[in-house]
Amino acid sequence: MLSPVIPQLKGVRLIVVEPLTYDDLKLSNGHASDKSLAAVDQLGAAVGQVVGFTEGREAANPFWPVPTPVDAYCILIVKRMTSQQLTTQEAESEVTK
Repeated sequence: MLSPVIPQLKGVRLIVVEPLTYDDLKLSNGHASDKSLAAVDQLGAAVGQVVGFTEGREAANPFWPVPTPVDAYCILIVKRMTSQQLTTQEAESEVTK
């Protein structure tokens, strides 16, 4: 049995990504949610790099105007992350903005 080929995705690189939660990032142990998905990657992310990705209809936007069946797309490669602990009052202030 042959697998169907999607012409728009011929030669496109797919990577496996695992979403990270804020708690995963705080632990800094390299573990993610264990819910993997495949994403189109045109940026060249390396194994182990943290990337940002979008899902749903927006994931196909880079292929516009050609309709392309893509559900996840790598939109950035993270070079550095910092985190700031907010007080409860600061967090509530951010929500109301």
